[in-house]
Amino acid sequence: MPNENGSSKTVLPTQPVAEGIKKRLLVIMGVSGSGKTTIAEGLRNELGWPFQEGDDLHPAANVAKMAASIPLNDEDRWPWLARCQEWLAECERAGTGGILTCSALKHSYRDVLRKGGLDPIFIYLHTTESVLLERLKRRRGHYMPPTLLPSQLQTLEAPGTDEHALSISAEANPAETIAEILSYLKTA
Repeated sequence: MPNENGSSKTVLPTQPVAEGIKKRLLVIMGVSGSGKTTIAEGLRNELGWPFQEGDDLHPAANVAKMAASIPLNDEDRWPWLARCQEWLAECERAGTGGILTCSALKHSYRDVLRKGGLDPIFIYLHTTESVLLERLKRRRGHYMPPTLLPSQLQTLEAPGTDEHALSISAEANPAETIAEILSYLKTA
């Protein structure tokens, strides 16, 4: 049957991307500039799950410290990680799934996010330092300056085989990265 333009092209209904994907907790992790927000927003658009920008959960003192080019230490991060874990726990209780961006630099930090029996999948985005620096130099409106990248890289402990993690190069086109994550989630 012709449409209003006179064309008889058949449009097939699309299958929802989230079909066949169990609602899970996802932590999109990596150092600053790895593309956490871009990938998380793309996943939210595809899956329809709640999304939380982890940077928005930092206490004001942490934001001020980073804006002043002072690296955070473990003591600075514990309250922030607790807030991130609380958000994940709320999503778990609600059964909605959830997507959180969080650098989650150390195994011990990821342990905090797993407290209370949570089993988030960590999506670890990584790339070279030169790519990260270039992205951070172009980024606008964020409090963390590129000068803090070396401290993050020094702190970073890539997820180990004992962790529920998917490691992905952050150099690919975001749409390709999102497609790879969705494919992984269908089997996770």
